[in-house]
Amino acid sequence: MLKESTRPTLLKILYILLFSLAVFSFVSCSDDDDDDDDLVGDWTELSDLDGVPRSDAVAFVIGTKAYIGTGYDGEDRLKDFWEYDSDLNSWTRIADFPGTARNGAVAFATDSKGYVGTGYDGSDKLQDFYEYDPSTNEWTQIADFPGSARYGAVAFAIDNIGYVGTGYDDNVLKDFYSYNPDGNEWTKIISIEGGKRKDAVAFVIDGLGYVCTGIANGSYEDDFWAYDPEEGNWVKKRDIYDVSDNEYDDDYTNIIGTNKVAFTVNGKGYVATGGLSTTGTAVWEYNPDTDLWTQKTSLEASSRLDAVGFAIGDIGYVATGKDGSAEDDDFDDLWGFKPGATQVDLNKIIVVDNSSSSLLIVNN
Repeated sequence: MLKESTRPTLLKILYILLFSLAVFSFVSCSDDDDDDDDLVGDWTELSDLDGVPRSDAVAFVIGTKAYIGTGYDGEDRLKDFWEYDSDLNSWTRIADFPGTARNGAVAFATDSKGYVGTGYDGSDKLQDFYEYDPSTNEWTQIADFPGSARYGAVAFAIDNIGYVGTGYDDNVLKDFYSYNPDGNEWTKIISIEGGKRKDAVAFVIDGLGYVCTGIANGSYEDDFWAYDPEEGNWVKKRDIYDVSDNEYDDDYTNIIGTNKVAFTVNGKGYVATGGLSTTGTAVWEYNPDTDLWTQKTSLEASSRLDAVGFAIGDIGYVATGKDGSAEDDDFDDLWGFKPGATQVDLNKIIVVDNSSSSLLIVNN
């Protein structure tokens, strides 16, 4: 029979063994992608969008606030718009988008205003464009996009000038236009070189606009281009697929695809989610100094396509999207990404309760 003084020691040993076993068991089954074990970057789930779940929406950022709206909820196209305050991690509904409800539109922002246009309303491709002023919470219709009505285009802004191009108007496109808010004027610029594309992505680093991914004529585009507004031309970068005899692109397997998202954090570009006509969680980081891509920690949420991506400060964000199933279930979640942080997989905390001699698993 055990002496009374030995019981606490043995109980503590038992707790430690049970704790270790529980942690080992939890960690070993919590990560269903072993390839992510050595990747860098950490995802955190944030406040869900207050509006209905949706896919194929648009997003733009002004200061420390992001704006998400339009899209498709599986039954209806939408025109509601929401402001996300990154300081408060909270959502506020703003004035509805004044154009027809739509999905597949584009958006960009200057320092003080946001712009949304093009898209598809369920019967017609669109070319109307609108300006949002957060200081008055008002939308104003601006000059129509001068290219053909389309959806699945890309947009970005450099030095308060917007750029819109590519997409689909019954044909896959490669034309590009710039927009100057001061004169409410659109100007046709040189078309992107390389392949035509729809459902591509764009991001901006140090005054250059980068465009990649997308699909045309059943082929996934693997060329990668940067637009220099000062020179007025496109500069070819290394392809985003394993097409060279060098080792640097040997692992470039899932950068290409469609319906991805992109954002820029601390001078590097990020392309995430989407896939080869499938959903995805993969995240790739582009370094403009080396013209190389590095895989980062995958999105720690449901695999998706047709999400939105944006960045505020040193955090990238992915929100909404759909799962690509037969039901095409939509999402309303929001995730923040810190590219240089260590990945934290544990979503639960295991607590040893000495008073009751039990293990408690608590949601974190």
